[in-house]
Amino acid sequence: MKPFRSIRWRLQFWHAMLLAAVLAGLVVTGHRLRRTEIFHETDQQLGQRLDPVAALFRPARPPPPPGGPGGRGGPGLPPNPSPLPRGLAALPPGTENLFAATSGDGFYFVAWNRNAVELARSASAPAGVPLPDDTEDAPAARMRGTLREVYRFLPSGECVLAGCDLREQLAGLARFGWLLGGTGLVIFACGLAGGWWITDRALQPLAEISSTAGRIARGDLSQRIQLAETDDELGEMAGVLNETFDRLEANFARQARFTADASHELRTPLTILLTQTQAMLARERSPEEYRASLAACERAARRMRRLVESLLALARLDSGDAAARREPCDLAAIADETVELLRPLAEEAKITLRADLAPAACFGDPDRLAQVVTNLVGNAIQHNRPGGEVTVKAGRRDQQVFVTVADTGPGIAGVDLPHIFERFYRADKVRAGASGRTGLGLAITQAIVESHDGTLEVSSEVGRGSVFTATFPAARPGE
Repeated sequence: MKPFRSIRWRLQFWHAMLLAAVLAGLVVTGHRLRRTEIFHETDQQLGQRLDPVAALFRPARPPPPPGGPGGRGGPGLPPNPSPLPRGLAALPPGTENLFAATSGDGFYFVAWNRNAVELARSASAPAGVPLPDDTEDAPAARMRGTLREVYRFLPSGECVLAGCDLREQLAGLARFGWLLGGTGLVIFACGLAGGWWITDRALQPLAEISSTAGRIARGDLSQRIQLAETDDELGEMAGVLNETFDRLEANFARQARFTADASHELRTPLTILLTQTQAMLARERSPEEYRASLAACERAARRMRRLVESLLALARLDSGDAAARREPCDLAAIADETVELLRPLAEEAKITLRADLAPAACFGDPDRLAQVVTNLVGNAIQHNRPGGEVTVKAGRRDQQVFVTVADTGPGIAGVDLPHIFERFYRADKVRAGASGRTGLGLAITQAIVESHDGTLEVSSEVGRGSVFTATFPAARPGE
């Protein structure tokens, strides 16, 4: 089997693709969130350091009255800081420490006037810091290599910029990205291993099913699927398949028994024919002897013809031809006609034949339904005691119609009752063999009933007789 045509490999492939997509999304998202967090924290720090620098460039205020509050020498900012001398000398006390070269935190500032002339810079500022673009869409922060810079254009036209070197933070971010990637690879490998293990366990019942089916296909019909877990979907499927295999084994066994029984039944008349013809050909005989031998051959041929006709009927029933013809009919009328046809046979056997018939409209093949009633009544007459009775009832019950044939014969033993509908099975083997019956009558009857979506049931008590009941769907009003 090619790998990508295997269910196992296809499941593993899609599992790997999904897992890789999820992990890649988590790694990228985690890295971006960490990068955004670093920039956000840095921008806040730069903005806090930029505020006191930007305050130096506020528009000059009119001079206060001499000696008044806020005058020169009083508290507050200088009235006109421009031009700001280069260096940190003009920053308010305490602010110069924010950009001191000796602080070691790498922060710096640069200021330009409206003419793009650099006014001041901190000692820690790198050389050649370019003036930001004063455009409407210009961001308030930018990256230059490893430098993060926040700038602001003031209403008076000056531009102030604060920045710092993020070399260490970016290196830490890179290490964080490698850690995320390595962790993702480990999770991916563990996920693949776990997915393979889960897939293997999930598909193991399929391998057991395939192996068992293969052994059955090679002729070992006794094999069954053995699964430890039977509560999941595959367990239910295995149960259904085991039931199917049981029916197949039973059907094959029944077919083999049927073939053996048919061969046995055909062998007897064929033996008679061969024996009689060989005896007639062995020497000259009188006309009376020839006539007797031919009569025996005729009886054997008739018996063989009955058997072949029964086998042909069963073959047609098994192929579904019995249900080909369906028309409205009355089961009671069919039973009444059958009772009248078989009444002379009952009188000859000294059997009282009674009928209790009520209308029973249904759909079916009248000839096949008549065969059902004929077989049941014929069996009841055949397997009855002298002076006994056979009662035929027909009618409608709820949404079904029925025909019941009850006799007062010897009944059927409990050991034989489950097998009486099997082909060639005879409960009374001595009488059946002596009467020349084939043992297929009830099998044919059951096949006809089932082909009409009906059921055939029997109840019997030894010494008190048997009751056969055939039930069919009733015709709905207006049909």
